[in-house]
Amino acid sequence: MPYQYLLYEKREQIGYVTINRPEKLNALNAATVRELWDVFHETAHDDEVGVVILTGAGDKAFVAGADIAELAEQTPIRGRETARFGQQLLSFIERLGKPVIAAINGYALGGGCELAMACTIRIASENAKLGQPEVRLGLIPGYGGTQRLARLIGRGRALELLLTGEMISAEEAYRLGLVNRVTSREELMPTAEKIARQILNNAPLAVRFCLEAVTAGLEMPLEEALLLEATLFGLCAATEDFREGTRAFLEKRPAQFKGQ
Repeated sequence: MPYQYLLYEKREQIGYVTINRPEKLNALNAATVRELWDVFHETAHDDEVGVVILTGAGDKAFVAGADIAELAEQTPIRGRETARFGQQLLSFIERLGKPVIAAINGYALGGGCELAMACTIRIASENAKLGQPEVRLGLIPGYGGTQRLARLIGRGRALELLLTGEMISAEEAYRLGLVNRVTSREELMPTAEKIARQILNNAPLAVRFCLEAVTAGLEMPLEEALLLEATLFGLCAATEDFREGTRAFLEKRPAQFKGQ
C-alpha cells in the first residue's frame, strides 16, 4: 500500500522502511506513527521478508524526535493515549519475530532514539547524535525510553542522559552500548545490508527463537528464562531446518534452509 510519510520496498528478503519527512528531520507526527504501525504489521505477515532495515530519508536525521507543533497541543488524556499507542508500536517492532536493523543516519533524538532502541540491532553513522531531551520540553520519554535505555546501558548512565537531556555522539553511544557499530556515512547502509544477509543465511526459525528467548527472557527470572530457552531448543530439534543444518555440516556443504 502507498504511504504518505514512509518509503517501503523489498529486495532479496530485506524490507527497507524509510521515514520520509526530511524537511522536518523525519520528526514523528501521529500520521507517521500510524503508518509505521501499518508497515510493520505488513512485514510481520510477509514471508518474503526475513529482515527489516529501518532508516530516515536524507543525510541529517534518522528521526529527530516528535513533531513539536503537534506535541504542543497534547492534553493529559490525549498525551497518555499517544504514549500508549507509541509504546504498543515499539513493542510490536521489538517482538516482530524478525530482526529489525536501525540504520541511524543522523539525529536520533526523543522518539527517534526510542524507535532505534526498539530495533534488534543499531548501526550508527559517524555523524549520528542520540539522546532523550524530553526534560528540556517539560516532558519525559513516552515511547518506552525510560525503560529501554536503562535496560540497554544500565540505570546510572540512563538516568544521567534522561535527567540532563544531553545529546551524545555516535562514538559515545557505542562506548555506552547504545549502538552496536559506528560506520562512515557511506558505509552505513552497506553495513546494515551485510548484517542482514548474514542473518538471512541462517535458519529462519532458529533466528526467530533466538529473538524470542532474549526478548522474553530478559523480562523473566533466570530459572524461568532458562526453561524458555530449553523449550525453544527442543522446538528447534523438531524442525526440518535442524535436520538440514546438521546434515549439511556433516557433509561439509552450505545448508539450504526452508524455514520449516
